[in-house]
Amino acid sequence: MTQRRIVILGGGYGGVQAAKSLYKKLGKRRDIEIVLVDKNPYHTFMTELHEVAGARVEPKAVTISFRKIFGAKRVTVVTDRITTIDFKARKLVGGSGEYPYDYLVIGVGAEPEFYDIPGIKENGFTLWSLGEAVAIRRHIQDSFSLASKQSDPAKRAELLTFVIAGAGFTGIELAGELKDWRRVLCRQHAIDEAEVHIIVVEAVDVILPTMPAHLQKKARRYLERRGVEFRLGTPIVGAEAGKVLLGEKGTIAANTFIWTAGIKACRFASSLRLSIARRHGRLHSNEFMQTTDYPSVYVVGDVVCFMEGEKLLPQIVETAVQTAETAAHNIVAELEGRPKKAFRSRYHGNMVSLGAFWGVAHVLGIPLTGIFAVGSKHLINVIHFLGVAGINQVWEYLKHEFLDMKNGRSFLGSLASAKTRGYWIALLRVFLGVMWLIEGIGKITKGWLDPSKIFIVAVQGTAGASVTAAPAAAADAAAAASETYDAAAAAASQAVDATAAASAAAGSSGGAAAGAALLSHPLGIYTWIVDTFVSKAPFFFQAVIVLAEVAIGLALVGGLFTFLAAIVSIGLSLMFLIGAMAGKEILWYIACSIVMLGGAGRGFGLDHWVMPWLQRWWNGTRLARRTYLYVDEPTK
Repeated sequence: MTQRRIVILGGGYGGVQAAKSLYKKLGKRRDIEIVLVDKNPYHTFMTELHEVAGARVEPKAVTISFRKIFGAKRVTVVTDRITTIDFKARKLVGGSGEYPYDYLVIGVGAEPEFYDIPGIKENGFTLWSLGEAVAIRRHIQDSFSLASKQSDPAKRAELLTFVIAGAGFTGIELAGELKDWRRVLCRQHAIDEAEVHIIVVEAVDVILPTMPAHLQKKARRYLERRGVEFRLGTPIVGAEAGKVLLGEKGTIAANTFIWTAGIKACRFASSLRLSIARRHGRLHSNEFMQTTDYPSVYVVGDVVCFMEGEKLLPQIVETAVQTAETAAHNIVAELEGRPKKAFRSRYHGNMVSLGAFWGVAHVLGIPLTGIFAVGSKHLINVIHFLGVAGINQVWEYLKHEFLDMKNGRSFLGSLASAKTRGYWIALLRVFLGVMWLIEGIGKITKGWLDPSKIFIVAVQGTAGASVTAAPAAAADAAAAASETYDAAAAAASQAVDATAAASAAAGSSGGAAAGAALLSHPLGIYTWIVDTFVSKAPFFFQAVIVLAEVAIGLALVGGLFTFLAAIVSIGLSLMFLIGAMAGKEILWYIACSIVMLGGAGRGFGLDHWVMPWLQRWWNGTRLARRTYLYVDEPTK
């Protein structure tokens, strides 16, 4: 069997999509090997870097390891920095080795374009990698700290002036984040917000040029009302230490200068011996995403130079994903001897967040503003993460964006991120456990584990449906008639009224809570369960109820397997409720059990030690990696 190797260079949006698409179609073929090579062991969500730079989320919120993405899939991930590609010998050469290929997909992405403006690269920050986002974040924090100690007005103003070059998506989203973060930093360092200046400088006269005009105006008006300044139609001609040069329009003294005004294909792509567009360094491709030089080499994402009609493909996420799908389809088609398909774009729109609380979007031709626009962006991200790494990554995203958010920087504010101390939940957990123990032990002392005593009696109600009764009146009637289950049922059927009354009381025998029953008669589903299962083995189910109550109590008191105990607690409580054996007190059993689902055993409980061990074991299983149902990172 001839082995074919497909190598994907670059783990960005295009590279990851290419690998997943290829595996979906070729994963079962043992003669195919898929290899992804990247300089990092993780994929970066480039569209969310502004949230890290603006300290809305932590750095780990915008990365996901390739180990997590590919799980148990037969995709080999290599961490290496490729220095050159020998297209004639069909191999990549890196710092750690060489990687031969039969087919190659190049998705190495883009980098900032400085347009040869003097001093920009040396004196400004860029926002094109996780490291750069973290560097901006630290620098801004240091600037506020230094300003709080600075008595010289000019130096203090310089420290508190932040210039963003470029009014495209990245620049505007970063301005929105800094606008939100300003409030937090000013409070921390006792600085008046009026002293802080966030200035967006743009060479053209509009912001967000790919958005409809009315959304551009709304975005600008929203930011200006919150203190963001705009210098539109103002080209930057240079930069020096602490200065941004605007030519005839003067100079801005600023300690922070962030360049977001343009991108081009990365230098590595431009250095390859392939047909390159001189103006922006992108690699020429045909409609099948093949390079015009080598049919076995495909290009995806920001490095693609392809004219669709009269328009050059934009350097956005949807282009990366869709070109990757086209490249993967055509590689598979060539391997299987089928016709290739030409690239056809399917763009759905743009979404821009202006901080955590407001945004603008144009999706499927529909304009959105405010929280609707922000919500649409979160929804698109959730759909993307679901496809990349399953429900696990969706949960991680929701935690970072809402549940673990600090300083209320989410459109939900702090409603979803407020935390309760573990010791308060521990007290509630122990109390609930003790109540279940009292229920279980009380039944044991009354003989529920004695096979000769049947407290669960199936009787026929007035509508012909079975109901379960365990009251003392029914038990007494049954005992007077016979010691056998059949005789007890016959005797109990003669005492329906007494049974119903006791069942409604839901006394100490049947339910987890005493008092008048919430339901006057059992629900149909409950009587069906009794007829179908319980009546066949009454003592077995009687014993199961008792032992379950004791087990729930012990688990909750000790804080061991609390989640499972809470699930059983809810189930048992619902059974008592629909069986007309529980009063309103059963509702707090259910409510408390729901609270226990949130990991209550980790605070002053055995789950603090047991659950991490179980998670490590589970994360290492193939099933967890295949289904993405692991916690945090897979261990193998």
